Amino acid sequence: MIATAPTAQNPDQIAQAAQAAAEKAAVASLSPPPPPAPENKPLIDISNLDYNTIVHAAEQYGIPTVKALLIFLAAIIISSWASRTIRKALLRTKFDITLSKFLANAARWGILIFALLAILSVFGIQTASFAVVIGAMGLAIGLAFQGTLSNFASGIMLLVFRPFKVGDVVNAAGVFGKVDEIELFFTTIDTLDNRRLIVPNTKLFGDTIENFTYHTKRRADINVGVAYGADIDETRRALERAVQRVEKRLKDDDHMVWLDSFGDSAINWQVRVWVPTADWAPARQEVIQRIKESLDDAKITIPFPQRDVYLFRPGKGG
Repeated sequence: MIATAPTAQNPDQIAQAAQAAAEKAAVASLSPPPPPAPENKPLIDISNLDYNTIVHAAEQYGIPTVKALLIFLAAIIISSWASRTIRKALLRTKFDITLSKFLANAARWGILIFALLAILSVFGIQTASFAVVIGAMGLAIGLAFQGTLSNFASGIMLLVFRPFKVGDVVNAAGVFGKVDEIELFFTTIDTLDNRRLIVPNTKLFGDTIENFTYHTKRRADINVGVAYGADIDETRRALERAVQRVEKRLKDDDHMVWLDSFGDSAINWQVRVWVPTADWAPARQEVIQRIKESLDDAKITIPFPQRDVYLFRPGKGG
C-alpha cells in the first residue's frame, strides 16, 4: 500500500472556513428550539378519576343544584296555590275585591322571594351579607329603580285612599274603562270595547281621576231644541210627560225641565233626570226616546240648522 501525503492548504482558506463554522454555531445557539409535537389528549382525563372524586363533585355541585330546582318548582306551585286560596277565601267572606286581589298577589311574591333566599343559602351564599350589600347600595338601587319604586308607592297610595276600586268605570291618565285589578306596580283597565290596558300606578295617582261609578246614582242631562214658533208652556208640559214615562228614572229624586238658552235656529231646553248608575246608559237612551215621542205627539217641531238666503237684482233705486 502506498500512503499519500495530505495536500497543503492555504492559510487564508483555513481561516475563512473556521470563521464560517463559528458564525453557524452562533446562529444555531440564538434560534429557539422547535416546538414539541402536539399530543392528542382528551379534554377531560377520566382515567385518573376515582370514586371519591366523583362523590365529592356530586355532593358539591349536583345535590345543591337538584335542591335548588326542587325549591324553585315547589315555590311556583305553592305560590300559585296560596294566591288562589287567599283570593277565594277573602271573596267568600265578602271582603273587598280590590284588597283581596292585592293581598293574594303580595302573598305570591312573598313566597317567591323567600324561595330565592332559600336557593341562595343552598349554594352556601350567606343571605345576611346580602342585607349589608343592599344597604350599602341602597342609594344606587333607589336611583336605578326610582320609576319602579314610584309605581309601588303609588299603588300603596291607591289602596289607602281608594279613589276607585275593582269594577269602577274611571277616566284617568287619558284612559277610559273598567278597573280590572290593582297590582303592585300597575293597574289593568278594560275598555268598553274589551281592550286590556296596563297603566303604571304613578300616572294614575298623579293625574285627575274621574270615577263614573263612585256614587249609586247619576243624572242624565239631555239637550233638546224646539222651534221658535212652539208654545213655551206646551213644550214644558210635553217634556214633563216625557220624563214621567221613563221607567228607569229614580222617582224619589226631583227631575228638572230647564229652559236653557236661545239658539240660532231653536229655543234650547235641558231635561235632567236622576237614574241608577248601573243603568245610566240605557236610561239616558230611554229619556231621549220619550222626549222625541212626546214632542211628536204635541206636534212640536225639532228644527235643524238652516239659513235663509235673499237674492237682490241690481237695478235703479235698488
